[in-house]
Amino acid sequence: MSGQKPATWAYAEAFIAEDDVIERARARGEELGCTPVSPGVGAALRLLAASLPARSVVEIGTGAGVSGLWLLQGMPADGVLTTIDVEPEHQRAAREAYAEAGVASNRARVITGRALDVLPRLTDGAYDLVLCDAAKPEYDDYLEQAVRLLRRGGVVAFDNALWHDKVADPAQRDETTTAIRELGKRVRADERLVPALLPTGDGLLLAVVR
Repeated sequence: MSGQKPATWAYAEAFIAEDDVIERARARGEELGCTPVSPGVGAALRLLAASLPARSVVEIGTGAGVSGLWLLQGMPADGVLTTIDVEPEHQRAAREAYAEAGVASNRARVITGRALDVLPRLTDGAYDLVLCDAAKPEYDDYLEQAVRLLRRGGVVAFDNALWHDKVADPAQRDETTTAIRELGKRVRADERLVPALLPTGDGLLLAVVR
């Protein structure tokens, strides 16, 4: 089987074009130093939100609103995004992006705080999709919270699951790479989950709750 070529990866990433609002949100995110999801990951998240269909979504790591905009595009018109971030400045940028996109204020619940302090306050089994894209060493803890929050058939998604090509290299043993690698092993072995690892963007690890 031939390996994935850089040109093929770039073609897939650009297959679904970002609209002007998302492009501006991406630029704000890069200025703030919060790396947004890639266009390919955004398109995959939109597809997931549409296919579930996801009326209740939790996003761990608001950033400047890029992933939230992709998710909201896929969610039904009455869907609500609950997005959590420890950085108020990032969330101000996200609110600006949501407003620019015409997202009703009651469709985006923006919570400022540390995810592991906020998540335990959310309702068990009440969500269709949980996106994890914040502190990588906390991914393992996010997994347990996500499984609790999701309904049967709900999906948990982890961005950066390949972490700059480091996860596949056993010689790479820094804290972040090791945490993500161990998360992958745990998700793969968890009988509660049906997992898949997609080589989209910087890697998108997905799992459906049985």
